[in-house]
Formats: sequence, structure tokens, C-alpha cells
Amino acid sequence: MNKQRRILGIDPGSRVTGFGVLDFTGDMPSYVASGTVRSLQGSFPERLRQIYEAVGEIVSQYQPDIVAIETVFMARNAGSALKLGQARSAALCATFASNVDVVEYSPREIKQAVVGTGAARKEQVQHMVVSMLQLDASPSADAADALAAAICHGHQRAVRERLGAHNRVAGLR
Repeated sequence: MNKQRRILGIDPGSRVTGFGVLDFTGDMPSYVASGTVRSLQGSFPERLRQIYEAVGEIVSQYQPDIVAIETVFMARNAGSALKLGQARSAALCATFASNVDVVEYSPREIKQAVVGTGAARKEQVQHMVVSMLQLDASPSADAADALAAAICHGHQRAVRERLGAHNRVAGLR
């Protein structure tokens, strides 16, 4: 369980996509990088290309072992949900060339893992990300959400590994 794993968290958006890269040793995260991909100019297909290319560059630069991405939530506006889904797909497709595993978490699961409640506000997620990673400054809300996705998976993975080891010792597996 002490093998280091690099996790890329992605918070997809049609105009701003957050990313966060963490190294996990066991269940201890260490900050590597975070930021946003801004796709504000051009037609919608051009903006999707910007997301695809930028996420591809991030994957190439940081070489994650796994990608944790937020699922699409049901928005009040069907058009917005569709655009968000397309932006998410552009980000996902950018990871395929690297043959990296992808896991998905709902916004509620991510907030629950980081804040303790699935109804947490963005500011609460930012605060907990800064605290958990001992950052000197607060990342943008989108970058914090992406870091939270990476934290969520890192902790889920550590729990699964502990349970697997326990089950092997107990003869349950």
C-alpha cells in the first residue's frame, strides 16, 4: 500500500475546466500541481478542442496513474447539462491516448469525502482542500474541485486496499 500513485483530478466545465495533480503514498496526499483550462473564445466545437488539447498536454506532462473525474449532475437547464457532458467527454477523450485508468465520482461523493457532507458549498471544498494539502494559498474553485476529486479517489483507493488486505488475511477473498 505504500506505492506512490499519481492521481489527476478533473472538474469538467464548458468554459472552465479545473485540474489537480496529487501524489499519494498510502493515504497521504502531496500536492503536485493544479490550475484551470479556460475555453472562453470561439465556437463551441473550438472550445471543446481547447479542452481536449489542454487536458492532453496535462496528461502528457504529469503522467498520472489514474484520472478521477466528476460526473455530470442534473442541471436545471438541459442545454447546460448537455454542454457540460460534451466538455467532460472532451477531457476524457484526451486521457485515452495515455491508456490511463479513469474513475468517476459524483459531486456529492467528492464533497462527502472531502468535507463530510455531500451538500457542501464550493467555499467549504476550497477550505478543506487547502487544509488537507497544507497549501499556502487557496486554488480557484474549479481547481479545488479537481483536487477534491483526486483526494476522494486517493482515500477510496486506500480504504479498498486496506479492506482487501484484511479480507485476504481473514480468508474472505
